[in-house]
Amino acid sequence: MDLIGVREVRVAHTRDDLVFAPGELPLGGGTWLFSEEQPELTGLVDLTTLGWEPLTVTDAGLSVAALSIAGTCTLAELSRLPAREEWVAHPLVWQCVNSLLGSFKVWNVATVAGNICMALPAGPMTSFAAAMDATALVWSPDGSERVIPVAALVEGVQRTALAHGEVVRSIDVPASALASRTGFRRIALSPLGRTGTLVIGRADPSGEVVFTVTGGTTRPRVLRFDEVPSAAALADAVDSIDDWYDDAHGKPDWRRAMSLKFAEEIRGELA
Repeated sequence: MDLIGVREVRVAHTRDDLVFAPGELPLGGGTWLFSEEQPELTGLVDLTTLGWEPLTVTDAGLSVAALSIAGTCTLAELSRLPAREEWVAHPLVWQCVNSLLGSFKVWNVATVAGNICMALPAGPMTSFAAAMDATALVWSPDGSERVIPVAALVEGVQRTALAHGEVVRSIDVPASALASRTGFRRIALSPLGRTGTLVIGRADPSGEVVFTVTGGTTRPRVLRFDEVPSAAALADAVDSIDDWYDDAHGKPDWRRAMSLKFAEEIRGELA
């Protein structure tokens, strides 16, 4: 779609170019920006020209490497992340990327940070990052930076903790999460439909077990246990969720019921 209100598109070459005037927004892939009218948008700042390395693996002499995903990394680039023997959770990358309702054209343009910053319940990169305890490195326009868990970055439907002018530089996934065993369940009302609910379970080498519910909730819900919980404890935790989403892709009672079912199935796998 033509964005008829846009008067200028600036190309960013350094961090100094990331100062946004009122009405300006950062441009990553633009798959949502160009999908509908943006009446208040007057300018765009292209982030893709900053030359950020899409994927950076950090060994630092550890037995398990950590992963840093550039904000401008595309879903297609993430899907091609090479597996490593110690990355037991590697299959989760493909499972989450493949959850995006979009064509191969979208995959090759849409960015990881863009998908998260859109803060849509069905955003699969939010699901992946929240489930993996990933943090976002946020650049502020005054030159400072801060780190925030992705699970806290997304505060609601199309609402984030980002202030105007802030940019997600990277999504950083800890080594401990990459070394974890994982379980994955997703459902939609049609074979190629938008996610109704998505449940991920993760058992860390330390023994901690984490369940993440997304897709069917207005924001990521992370449930933590010191060990594999009992069926009753897990059901109680899922039942405590009070922000089930309601739209054409699923009613709250159905999303809740399927999340309970999926959580219990994953609990059995992790046990």
